[in-house]
Amino acid sequence: WYHTDVPRKEMKALMQRSDGPAIRDTIIWIAAILGSAAGIVWFWGTWWVAPFLIVYGVLYGSSSDSRWHECGHGTAFRTRWMNDVVYHIASFMLMRNPVQWRWSHARHHTDTIIVGRDAEIAVMRPPDLIKAALAFTGILDFRYSLPTLLRQALGRLSDDEKSYIPEMDQHKAVVAARWHMVVYVATIAVAIALRSWLPLVLIGVPRLYGTWHMVLTGLLQHIGLADNVTDHRLNTRTVYMNPVSRFIYWNMNYHVEHHMFPMVPYHALPKLHQLIKHDLPKPNPSMWHAYREVWPVLLRQLRYEDHYLKRELPPTARPYRGEFHTVDMSRAAE
Repeated sequence: WYHTDVPRKEMKALMQRSDGPAIRDTIIWIAAILGSAAGIVWFWGTWWVAPFLIVYGVLYGSSSDSRWHECGHGTAFRTRWMNDVVYHIASFMLMRNPVQWRWSHARHHTDTIIVGRDAEIAVMRPPDLIKAALAFTGILDFRYSLPTLLRQALGRLSDDEKSYIPEMDQHKAVVAARWHMVVYVATIAVAIALRSWLPLVLIGVPRLYGTWHMVLTGLLQHIGLADNVTDHRLNTRTVYMNPVSRFIYWNMNYHVEHHMFPMVPYHALPKLHQLIKHDLPKPNPSMWHAYREVWPVLLRQLRYEDHYLKRELPPTARPYRGEFHTVDMSRAAE
């Protein structure tokens, strides 16, 4: 893979892990979750519950994804058990088997947007725009995640899962799925006993109504860009975002930087961006700008699936090199 040259001393400083930033952000995150949950309970049955549902849903169904992601890399905290605790909590919120996804995401980094290898390609070519729109509701993930957890809890791993989960960890994946299902069954039992939807609104269902921000930011990571290349400047996008979205997303908007140097903690990504931006395509100034840029590309891909957006490099950057991509560059959208 192509990497921008960074002085060794500066990279070592950027890769330095620290508990402080992640502890601070996790305390804020948990406090906001508990506060909005208290608001839901207090105002349940009235229209005043709506703003608390919105906040709780995004914190549960969207910000958990970035916590899952960074703690899965083991870079959010310096202390390993802190990474593991937050990773397992976030995995539960997202209905993701923590053992399975740790290994599948590793493949996403080694084979980013390599068709047939990367299991996390959000929008294939030609794009299924209806499926992409439904992703904002969480229905598609929910429809896949819950049956998958149930199947795994019954001790059945698919052939694909067995291909990337080491044999020594396959039983751990089954045990993890069983713990998740125990909590969900208990939540349903409490809801039935109380004759109330409230327990499900707090546990499980936020995976549906709170996932929209995760999809809004996550789709922009790679959509419309090149596939089957080994230069992250061609297949990954950096987008400037507002402070609230950056907190929810834990700076993953600096996504080219993250893929080039995945061991740099989230809190150091803005510094890394400043250090290497001379060698990267110009970031999109906003999410709105990014979607305006990618929409015509998606429409054209409906007819010409080889079409993609080639991001222009600044004059200060090292040019794209043939050995880092196998796609036909003439098909790119200039």
